Amino acid sequence: MDFAAAHDDVFAAVGVHPHDAKLLDDAGRARIRAWLGAPRVVAVGECGLDYHYMNSPREVQRAVFAEHVAWARQLDLPVSIHVRGDDPEAWEELLDIWLAEGRGDVDGVLHCYTGGLDFARRALDARLDVSFSGIVTFKTADELREVAAALPLDRILVETDCPLLAPVPHRGQRNEPAWVAGIGAKIAELRGAPVEEIARATTANARRVFRLPERAHA
Repeated sequence: MDFAAAHDDVFAAVGVHPHDAKLLDDAGRARIRAWLGAPRVVAVGECGLDYHYMNSPREVQRAVFAEHVAWARQLDLPVSIHVRGDDPEAWEELLDIWLAEGRGDVDGVLHCYTGGLDFARRALDARLDVSFSGIVTFKTADELREVAAALPLDRILVETDCPLLAPVPHRGQRNEPAWVAGIGAKIAELRGAPVEEIARATTANARRVFRLPERAHA
């Protein structure tokens, strides 16, 4: 929050990661609601469901995610969403909550997407864009590359998820924001498109979803 307030080219999102959902109390809710009203906060999140590590019980994760989506609808903010699970339940339950609490009035992004093409298309229908991280460059990510190649260009974003998930050839190192260019280049290769086209489209998509100015210092 303070960093965003001090830098004209930085914006913030505020929320509770599903790992920490069990830690959210009334005092935390009050702080989050206050922070969501700050001038340079542009989104709710990252929030969602994580049924892989299970650091918080499923029912708690679901309740906290529902709260976040309700806040976003009330405050007219988009949502940055985390979803991870080794079975389909996390994905299906997340979409159910999104539709029930968002009521078709909220925009969002499936951050660091790792799902399949069918779910991604359903997400687009539910006003969710899809964001790709360094995983799309990993040797084992053939299914994800199919998703990145198939989705409409006006509905995808790119990200680093710094300091994690550094793209090839930097895998294993601390990720850096500058390496988002490598993710864009991989998607351009997959789609047979110029890198500049991917850069323009994903930048425009991020500005649309998060309602960012044309110039960060504007």
